[in-house]
Amino acid sequence: MTGRAASWLGPLGRPQPPRTDMPASQPKPSNKTPTPARTMRVRPVPAVSRSIAILRLLGQVGQPLGVKAISDELALVPSTCLHILRVLVAEELVTWDPATKRYALGNGMISLARSVLDRSGFPQLIQPVLDRLAGRFGVTAMGVEVTKGAVVVLALSHSNQPFRVHTDVGSRFDTLVSATGRLVAAHSGESWTDLRKKFSKIKWDKAPRFDAWKKEVEQARLQGFSVDRDHFMAGLTVVAVPVFASSGRLAYTVVVVGLSSQLTSVATDLLAQEMMREAKEISHLLVEGA
Repeated sequence: MTGRAASWLGPLGRPQPPRTDMPASQPKPSNKTPTPARTMRVRPVPAVSRSIAILRLLGQVGQPLGVKAISDELALVPSTCLHILRVLVAEELVTWDPATKRYALGNGMISLARSVLDRSGFPQLIQPVLDRLAGRFGVTAMGVEVTKGAVVVLALSHSNQPFRVHTDVGSRFDTLVSATGRLVAAHSGESWTDLRKKFSKIKWDKAPRFDAWKKEVEQARLQGFSVDRDHFMAGLTVVAVPVFASSGRLAYTVVVVGLSSQLTSVATDLLAQEMMREAKEISHLLVEGA
C-alpha cells in the first residue's frame, strides 16, 4: 500500500440445567448435517449512510463545500442533504461558515479519531518503529490497520530525504491494493475465484497479471513479507509485513515506501528482515496487552 501523490485520501439463549427429579436424557446421535450459522443481516439505514458519505466527501476534498456541491457529488436531494448537514453541525462533526455558506469537517471529528487511536495501542507502539525505519533507510513508513472494507493509515513517519510520499493519517485504501493487499489476500482464507473478482477492480499505475499477482501472494504467505515494485505507482517500491492480533488474525501491517531506484532487491530484503523483526515484537506486545 502506498499513498498517491496530490490529493490523497435473538437474544443469547442460556442452557437450562437438567431437572433434579429425573435423570437427564442423553442426546441421540444424529446424522443430520449441522445447520450453518446465520450471518448477521445489515438493514439499510439511508440517513446513516448519507451522513457517512458526506463526512467522507468533506474529508477527501480537503476544502469547504456548499450544499449544492455536496448534493450533486453524492446524488442527494438538496433538502435532504441540508437537513443532514444541520444535524452534523449540531453534533460538531461539521462546521458551517455563514459568510460563504459552506461546510467543512469540524473538531468533533478529531475527538472521535483520537478516541479510536487511544483505544488501539498499535499507533503508540508502532510510531517509534516507523521513526527508526524512516531515519535508517530513507523511506516513508506507515502503520496500517486492516479492516473489513479498507486499510487505514494509523501512524506515519517521513524521512529527511527530499523525496516523500504524500499521504495522511486516516487515509483509506482498497484492502487488496499494493503490498498490504498481497498480505491481506494471503491470510484472508478466500478462494482464488473470489480474489480474482476483487483483483479486477483494483486501480494500478501498471496492473500485474493475475497469475503473477497470485504467485506473489503465495510467496508473501511463505516468506512473511510482500513487495509491490512499480505496480501501484510507477517508480515506487512498497514493502509490507504483517502484524497479528492475539487471535491470530492479520490486524495491521507495517509498510515502507521508497524509490525503486534506491530499493534494490538486496536493499529490499535487508529492509524486510528488519521490518519483520520489529513487527514480531509489536505482535508480542499487542498479545500481552490484550
